[in-house]
Amino acid sequence: MEFGKVTLILRGYNYKQIKNICEVLLSGKYIKNLEITLNSDDPYTVIDKISKKYSDELNIGAGTVITFDQLRKAHKSGAKFALSPIKMSTDMLNYCKDNNIISIPGAYSPSEIKEMHDLGANIIKVFPSNELSLSYAKKVKEPLGDEINLMAVGGINKDNVGEAFRGGYDYVGSAGGIFAKKNILDQNIEKLAEDLQGFEEKLEAYYQKLREIK
Repeated sequence: MEFGKVTLILRGYNYKQIKNICEVLLSGKYIKNLEITLNSDDPYTVIDKISKKYSDELNIGAGTVITFDQLRKAHKSGAKFALSPIKMSTDMLNYCKDNNIISIPGAYSPSEIKEMHDLGANIIKVFPSNELSLSYAKKVKEPLGDEINLMAVGGINKDNVGEAFRGGYDYVGSAGGIFAKKNILDQNIEKLAEDLQGFEEKLEAYYQKLREIK
């Protein structure tokens, strides 16, 4: 399944709450990547159950993957991609390559971004992106090259997602900018659907302008 441009990051939610989110995402158009962070309750079990139920329709991955052991456990649980807030070791990147896992290590400076790219990272997560201008990606790519895939994570929401893509980012990830936390905790399907619609409408507006330019 193709890796989408938008990744939903879920931190600290239980299986039932995440299952509700998955059902809502199935009705949408643009958000097909779901990251379950490892600093949540019983994350490997949740990844396993969600992956078995939704892997045909959603990309299920693991987040906050910091060690090789965590990466290995996430993979055995069914994770198809792995995000980290920090750089990944060579062993971790090679493990991802050998097991067809999309590797998304974290980096911040041009040197870190170039290092992760040269070691074979599929996508490089710029985190926290909201501490920088969202045009940072474009500036980094000017000397380093457009072939480097960058993901903005940190502060991404419906009001700035278009700005992130215009600023040179190839992907975005959002923990709190798509669904309201209260709606997730309350398992309010109707409100969650409204949240998704609001985000996707903004994204559609960006794509529409892009089509007009082309």
